[in-house]
Amino acid sequence: MVNKTKTSTSSNASRPKPNMANKKNEMPTQDPKVRSGNFSEVALGYTKEQAMDEARRCLNCKNKPCVGGCPVQIDIPAFIREIVNGDFEKAYEILADSSTLPAVCGRVCPQETQCEQRCVRGKKGEPVAIGRLERFAADWHNDHSTATPKKPVSNGHKVAVIGSGPSGLTCAGELAKMGYDVTVFEALHLTGGVLSYGIPEFRLPKAIVQKEVHTLTELGVHIKTDMVIGKILTIEELRKEYGFEAVYIGSGAGLPRFMNIPGENLKGVYSANEFLTRVNLMKAYREDSSTPVLRANKVAVVGGGNVAMDAARCAKRLGAKEVSIVYRRSAKELPARAEEVEHAKEEGIVFHFLTNPTELLSDEKGFVNGMKCVEMDLGEPDASGRRRPVPREGSDFRMDVDCVIIAIGTSPNPLIKSTTEGLKTQKWGGIVADEESGSTSLAGVYAGGDAVTGSATVILAMGAGKKAAKAIDEYLTEKEGSGKD
Repeated sequence: MVNKTKTSTSSNASRPKPNMANKKNEMPTQDPKVRSGNFSEVALGYTKEQAMDEARRCLNCKNKPCVGGCPVQIDIPAFIREIVNGDFEKAYEILADSSTLPAVCGRVCPQETQCEQRCVRGKKGEPVAIGRLERFAADWHNDHSTATPKKPVSNGHKVAVIGSGPSGLTCAGELAKMGYDVTVFEALHLTGGVLSYGIPEFRLPKAIVQKEVHTLTELGVHIKTDMVIGKILTIEELRKEYGFEAVYIGSGAGLPRFMNIPGENLKGVYSANEFLTRVNLMKAYREDSSTPVLRANKVAVVGGGNVAMDAARCAKRLGAKEVSIVYRRSAKELPARAEEVEHAKEEGIVFHFLTNPTELLSDEKGFVNGMKCVEMDLGEPDASGRRRPVPREGSDFRMDVDCVIIAIGTSPNPLIKSTTEGLKTQKWGGIVADEESGSTSLAGVYAGGDAVTGSATVILAMGAGKKAAKAIDEYLTEKEGSGKD
């Protein structure tokens, strides 16, 4: 329902009075009973009237605290002001000045812990729905604009970007705007990285991702798919044989982690990476898919992040009668976005908190048919700051399952580090890179996103790509000025 608000009738009518309603305009969504059986987008987006009404909740604070919470530094009050004015294309242009992927961020960015967390309106009510307004402006542009971005004049320098996920695309877009000749090398057959293989269609339609990528190609960015860097070409070859003067590594974190408990090699046990890649990238939900997944009845997803929610909700849509989230901490420590948890519960996903698997059990054909678990208590805080789960003695029990999906995190693929001499990495596999510039132990080689941090958010990966693009520009400009080859 649209919040009712009066607009000014004075000579200053072009500046409507703020909407002081304490609650956001609700986001229209598919009915849970309907959406749990399809892969269409759950959140339907604001209408024009809802967007303008919500935009009027913004107070246009002079110090702009919300901007400080945005990893890519979008001028949030400015784009919201244009929505109030009804100039939706101008709102998009302001977004695009700072963000390479506004339609994506408006859908999957955790605004509640970033820009919206700092919103002044949130002190006495709900913050302005910044993410929903970002999505509205981006969708309006995609639906109504036919203009193509102006291709910048070339500065004569070549840069390679490894990976076409949010970090790589952002770095490529920023560099292209500066006139660099950028080529993105993607290991898979489709661009988008985790946006394509990891996040389900019902949260992020793939047409949206490809539209954002197409915008970059119009800026002059070259895309090469099926290019596994470290196997087909090395970073050294890119630089010495193909003339790339700098390289950005945004290859993500696609190596799944397992629990190392008995039975993880049974049939019917998936890493979340494999399961979601089959569903999202290879369209396993179609009857004619060449890379199907098990159509199970009782599915357990181990983990509590957004990936776990995605896997559980996909399993539900594939026909599972019972889908459970098994998480070793309490609901309070659950790392997934509140919105995703709420949507999962609405769709019938069952949550087993303070529960930890200890063994996966097999039937006579080698398929998983059960999961031994133990109940947990929360002890003292661990290195993460969260209370450490401790097994409760004598609390063992069995859960009947015919499919288990492990969603406890990922780490970077070791291929690049193993084929790049002198590239320093962390013990767990992350590339060592400066937080502000993305510079690595190799001159002219930069890295960011999940390849550095491990699994994190789309917007943080984008922020890293943006910082690295600035650093690469400074590096090559200085190099050119010094006359070094």
